[in-house]
Amino acid sequence: MTRRDDIRNIAIIAHVDHGKTTLVDGFLEAGKLVEGEHEEAMLDSNPLERERGITILAKNISIKHRGIKINLIDTPGHADFGGEVERVLKMADGVLLLVDAAEGPMPQTKFVLSKALALKLKPIVIVNKIDRPDARPKDVVSLVYDLFIDLGADDGQIAFPVLYASGRNRISGKTPDKLEKTLAPILDTMLEAVPGPEVEPDKPLQVMVTNFQYDEFVGRIAIGRIVAGTVRRRMPVAVVGMRKQGVRQAQVKQLHVFEGLGRAEKESAEAGDIVAIVGIEGVEIGDTICDVDHPNPLPAIAIDEPTVSMIFLVNDSPFAGREGEYVTSRQIADRLERAAEADVALRMEPGPSPEQFKVSGRGVLHLGILIENMRREGYEFAVSAPQVIYREVDGQRCEPVETVAIDLPSEMTGRAIELLGNVRGEISTIESHGARSTLLFRVPSRGLMGMRTRMLSATQGEAVFTHRFDCYEPYKGDIQTRLRGAIISTHTGMATEYALIGLADRGTFFVRPGDDTYEGMVVGENCRDEDIVANVAREKHLTNIRNANKEATVTLKAARDLSLEEALEWIALDEYLEITPKSFRIRKRHLKQHERKRENRT
Repeated sequence: MTRRDDIRNIAIIAHVDHGKTTLVDGFLEAGKLVEGEHEEAMLDSNPLERERGITILAKNISIKHRGIKINLIDTPGHADFGGEVERVLKMADGVLLLVDAAEGPMPQTKFVLSKALALKLKPIVIVNKIDRPDARPKDVVSLVYDLFIDLGADDGQIAFPVLYASGRNRISGKTPDKLEKTLAPILDTMLEAVPGPEVEPDKPLQVMVTNFQYDEFVGRIAIGRIVAGTVRRRMPVAVVGMRKQGVRQAQVKQLHVFEGLGRAEKESAEAGDIVAIVGIEGVEIGDTICDVDHPNPLPAIAIDEPTVSMIFLVNDSPFAGREGEYVTSRQIADRLERAAEADVALRMEPGPSPEQFKVSGRGVLHLGILIENMRREGYEFAVSAPQVIYREVDGQRCEPVETVAIDLPSEMTGRAIELLGNVRGEISTIESHGARSTLLFRVPSRGLMGMRTRMLSATQGEAVFTHRFDCYEPYKGDIQTRLRGAIISTHTGMATEYALIGLADRGTFFVRPGDDTYEGMVVGENCRDEDIVANVAREKHLTNIRNANKEATVTLKAARDLSLEEALEWIALDEYLEITPKSFRIRKRHLKQHERKRENRT
């Protein structure tokens, strides 16, 4: 086995919002791939990534530095997309670990770093956002060393180089008080600290498919790193599936390598290259593309199991079919099957009835992104409330427990401790840095449903709230997740200002005057912990009696607009969220009040 010196394969990993994608923008400028004015976060090309300010899909680019090609893999920072991270790390020989100069290592930092260390990747640590007024680089580096030790890093990994940078300002250096107005020190360290890939060019071909792109003209494009051998255009190959049994025959119709922000077609590529292969029909993540005479698969990709599930079903509300293009169970099932093939962290299986499908993922955000993509593609359907997935371990019923990190003003720590204490959270660490504090908790996943919204309300929007799956532990006991009941419409019709003003003291409404409503639709949140019914379509009847208060001015409170994630976290087990390309509506499973009463009695 030999090493290639002309290439480096490096993944960039970090906690969400620690500046990873911004730093990559700087690398693109340093490699002269972009010049002059350009949009920020260039690799976050998906509309949802731009809207939410997070990376969802892993991206591959390459830059040249000192004559050596550096393949950079930008990875998601949110724990719900850990499946993407786990896959693409298989293509790398080293990792660039970004840590915020004020916040330090956060839960997702631990998660992605543990995966990288297990794969024996060479780490480089970048203390980013060094220009923050509350930056504490010395303390952060100490915390990073502690984290490496806790994760069992070997001697070679723990001797990692440390650099300091501000990705936004395009400055970096080996000491925090002596920074250069360039990112070249980081690029130099990549070449010096990360070895070239180990290759076996003379052995039969092996390519592990760790990602794929879809093209409407050529279908799926398999992306992976060549572990051994050489691949050529028009070459016959064998495909050994991780999920599909047996060996399939195929042909490499086109071969691409990553250059700059795009791909370049090649006649051949060698072990160590990251390639995109066109022509492998039905290719799936985890498949191995092999020499046709030596179909030897590579070890399967180990993926952490889903922790949250939801039921997707055909929308059967009175407004069904008004706004969606794809509404049948077959269309919904086909789309969910494609999503499960593209995302190895996603599972799809039959639901309780033929028109229902159980979909499991790594968190509410993970499933929420799938729902939002389907909605934008024209699908109309309904979903149940998210539920955690329980397991039996040594005869005990166990539930997922998550590590929670909250960065907030120090004077607000009491509010956070009270909120998480009410959902059986256990505080493990309090760290103060300037006027802010970081709290670490261990909380059952059930208790985190809707917690982000409550935490932001309790801290006036000041808290930075993140969490990641830790492990399964014995069931912690009952938790009250929704503190208030629903206001349920008793009639079908248009909501009126007269009715909403009359009901204003009962709670907060999700509808406005003029919105269409139907019987059984949840139109608001009660101010108490019980469900109530109300007629929001009631109109004022004209009479000959003069009303003494007729001229009084009454102001209707603003309706509460729920985002998709807020709605998913708010709905109860006896409710559905109706999803259409234009609307979100919450409804009871049983639309008739007598049906709900009957179910409650059983």
